[in-house]
Amino acid sequence: MNTLLQGVVERLVRTGNLKVTAPDGTVETFGDGSGASVHVVVKSHQAQRAILLDPTLAFPEAYMNGEIDFVEGDVLEFLRIVYQNMGPDGIDAAWTKAIEGIRVVFRRLQQLNTATRSRRNVQHHYDLSREFYRLFLDEDMQYSCAYFERPDMTLEEAQLAKKRHLAAKMRLQPGQQVLDIGSGWGGLGLYLAGTFDVNVLGITLSSEQHTLATDRAHEAGLESHVHFELKDYRDLQERFDRIISVGMFEHVGVNHYRAFFDRCAALLKPDGVMVLHSIGRAGPPTATNAFIRKHIFPGGYIPALSEVFPHIEKAGLMVTDVEILRLHYAETLKHWRERFLAHRERVVEIYGERFARMWDFYLAGSEAAFRWQDLMVFQLQISLKNDAVPITRDYIGKCEKALAMHEMGHAQARPARRARKTGRRVADRD
Repeated sequence: MNTLLQGVVERLVRTGNLKVTAPDGTVETFGDGSGASVHVVVKSHQAQRAILLDPTLAFPEAYMNGEIDFVEGDVLEFLRIVYQNMGPDGIDAAWTKAIEGIRVVFRRLQQLNTATRSRRNVQHHYDLSREFYRLFLDEDMQYSCAYFERPDMTLEEAQLAKKRHLAAKMRLQPGQQVLDIGSGWGGLGLYLAGTFDVNVLGITLSSEQHTLATDRAHEAGLESHVHFELKDYRDLQERFDRIISVGMFEHVGVNHYRAFFDRCAALLKPDGVMVLHSIGRAGPPTATNAFIRKHIFPGGYIPALSEVFPHIEKAGLMVTDVEILRLHYAETLKHWRERFLAHRERVVEIYGERFARMWDFYLAGSEAAFRWQDLMVFQLQISLKNDAVPITRDYIGKCEKALAMHEMGHAQARPARRARKTGRRVADRD
């Protein structure tokens, strides 16, 4: 094993049970032997040298290319050992700090998300086939953090709870005009329109998402209340009673925060309410993970709250509620990865082995970052007036309970309606 790399790993891994087989066949053991064993095989000297120089990018790329494999354990277990050992004497050494420092310096160049570039970045990730996303998402195709009110919730239950939670914070009234910025495959917009009798405009830059969301609106008979458009938020002019944005802010880019909130302020009616749901970090500002930026979300950035609040203030908006969701995304990603691995053979058939490895690392790495690093999800409720919502938070829980009862009643009524329809069809035939 490369002497320098061996020294780095020895400094990093103090606890845990890590074995590394080097390209020459030698096996080194690191840690105190506690916990599940993880055995990594590095197959090429080139991969070994690259990992030494830039581990955050080179290790996942080596895994993607088949130059790294796991004899015991997997990506998630490996990252658990790494992250739980990270500290002042670990991988945050001077040379890795220097690499990350350079990335921080250039992060604004990497996030010049003009309208054209934003569309290209979104298409890179979200215009993968809908069949692929159906392999691991819930039935409603919610591709954002679920809300686990109970640890035993299914993914479908937790995603429905997320929609209830967000809707409760919006204080919706019948007939209101709602804007959904980054509407995905349409699930949230359809839920809001169908539950609250509001009119929803959903905008996305993904052609694949737009097509499916439009089809779903027609299938649900909600096309007169929900409309989806291929449009950038910067091109909107009309005003709305409510604005919701879930999982889109991560693609705005730090250069464009002021423009984003200025536009939201202009789009929001004087007594309007906005809810922003985004991944964030509990630590200070930094650069986007090199692997994520290059292979998964080009132009993406996960902000610290300290980077977000000043732009809200400068736009003349005020934050009326803040909630931090800890570990909810880790649990969401656990469900996604389990489903992804259960359908891994089909993923390989669609996109190939390298893609399957890349997404395995992405899902595992993201779960690890939410479990053992500083990533979280924040939900900000924002308005132009300080009396736009009640002065206590009680209304949120009350609305969620009412929605849950409403959904339960609909679920119980559905089999009876189907039975009546079946009976009518039988009677018609007779």
